[in-house]
Amino acid sequence: MPRFSSLTRADGQRRDRLLLLIAVYKLLHALFFIAIGIGAHHLLHKDLADQIDLFARHLRFNPESRLVTFVLDKASLVNDPVLRRIGFFAYCYAAVTLVEGIGLYLEKAWGEFLTLAITASFLPWELFEIFRHVTWIHLSLFAINILVFLYLLNLVLARARRRANSVTRL
Repeated sequence: MPRFSSLTRADGQRRDRLLLLIAVYKLLHALFFIAIGIGAHHLLHKDLADQIDLFARHLRFNPESRLVTFVLDKASLVNDPVLRRIGFFAYCYAAVTLVEGIGLYLEKAWGEFLTLAITASFLPWELFEIFRHVTWIHLSLFAINILVFLYLLNLVLARARRRANSVTRL
């Protein structure tokens, strides 16, 4: 009876560690967006300014500070329909990211293609954000997504080359 380690698939082949790492990243990403959806749902039918004021006091921020005043001014733009939309889109994005993560964890080609397509679609937006305002967070996210994209592209192209070579041998 074969022994299976955490990095061995059921068919006895070794798991791709980087693919597993990307899958975990995607699953954590999905959890983050689920938390955003839950937070938006939790804030429905509540006075957002009061919630922000309570949060600022809990963190011992000065309620008269520029940051708290800025956030309170922006909070006046957020109402229940906006919170519903935020929650809806957060849950939808979490679902797509969860599907990506599961597909990558199972090492399915469709998971790789889905992740390639979605990652490629966000790269121009991330580049725009970097040009608009350079921060370490923007640069780090862009670098991670470029590396994920290039690794998955290399993986998909290598599989296509192997398939083409096996067809020409027949």
